[in-house]
Amino acid sequence: MIEIKVPAFGESIQEVQIAQWLKKEGEWIEKDEEFVELESEKATQALPSPEAGVLQKHVLPNGAFAKVGEVIAILDPSGKPASGAVPSPPQAESVGATPIAGNAAIVMPAAARVLHENNLSADAVTPTGPGNRLQKEDVLKHLANKPADMTPSTSPTSQPPIQAVVPVSQEPTRASTAVVTTSNLGDASRSEELRPMSMLRRTIANRLVEAQQTAALLTTFNEIDMQPVMELRSKYKDSFGEKHGVKLGFMSFFAKATVEALKRFPAINAEVRGNDVVYRNYFDIGIAIGGGKGLIVPVLRNVERMSFAEVERTIGHFAALAKDNKIKPNDLEGGTFTISNGGVYGSLLSTPIVNPPQSGILGLHAIQDRPIAVKGQVVIRPMMYIALTYDHRIVDGREAVGFLRTIKEVLEEPARLFLEV
Repeated sequence: MIEIKVPAFGESIQEVQIAQWLKKEGEWIEKDEEFVELESEKATQALPSPEAGVLQKHVLPNGAFAKVGEVIAILDPSGKPASGAVPSPPQAESVGATPIAGNAAIVMPAAARVLHENNLSADAVTPTGPGNRLQKEDVLKHLANKPADMTPSTSPTSQPPIQAVVPVSQEPTRASTAVVTTSNLGDASRSEELRPMSMLRRTIANRLVEAQQTAALLTTFNEIDMQPVMELRSKYKDSFGEKHGVKLGFMSFFAKATVEALKRFPAINAEVRGNDVVYRNYFDIGIAIGGGKGLIVPVLRNVERMSFAEVERTIGHFAALAKDNKIKPNDLEGGTFTISNGGVYGSLLSTPIVNPPQSGILGLHAIQDRPIAVKGQVVIRPMMYIALTYDHRIVDGREAVGFLRTIKEVLEEPARLFLEV
């Protein structure tokens, strides 16, 4: 028997949460095949099997917490698959999960059970899990959004309110307990589900509260006429893509403009450390990306040394990893400044929150055609609001306003990025 333990995720990470078992007990696992997803306070990572064999036991269930070095599973290299299970070939999808005809999605066992209980076809539910997996959460969300007249009818006089409690551990401090309640009318659209907060979400929540409590946060705004950048991008995007094998997006322009602004106003790239201020002569820019488990901020190191193509290529690489929940903890560590683009979700204006111990964050927003005055004439231009939230303990309002004016000037005259003026 082989005891599979929680590996080290990084110096600061001492505990993880079992996000999802990808293999059931009694199923065969190939060597290096991923069989469980572990979520730390920074990222979700799939754990590969050290040897081929039968997954004898889940020591801890989905949602449970485990310390680094703690045993979470038992693997039997000489065992035989349980009845009905067969050894899976390398690169195969999870045994026990069922492909959905037509869209090649994989139905996880928990999701299949809920589908069966509600007489629901898997084709009707959109999968959101890694590897195009249909998870229990997807089915529950679908049921909650169904019109009331489409839900199974339940007589209020013959059936009491449903309260399904699914304990996953005997240790309440380390376990996850899902509680689903439905009203007396049996209306699935009025159901509630109690879920423990994931480690990633807990960390995000704690850090945002920490920022509000420890820093003197203030936000200032400006707006940018994006027409020059859009024209430049439109003119060169095809040749750029052919030469570098990556699309020319807006983020590389903003990343390079941010570096220029941080050079002019170094306090925004600095950090309060006790009674000291640490000024950095390098620029590690965090780019907020929507991942499978929530918003994450991978860091681009030394952006001042990167070309436009390197910036776009690195962002694309991180976005692909985030989609499959494969971001590594060290990809998220550090960072001297952050850029968050709420515009991709349609946000017109917001006040982003600083990621401590950083002292500033730039918020980008949707590009909209608006009337503005140019040389005494009203014209329609593609405009974007930008916001800088900063720590007023070390950044003055003059510096914050100057920072945004630099971003505006550079992007309204993109030649500045290449002439360094």
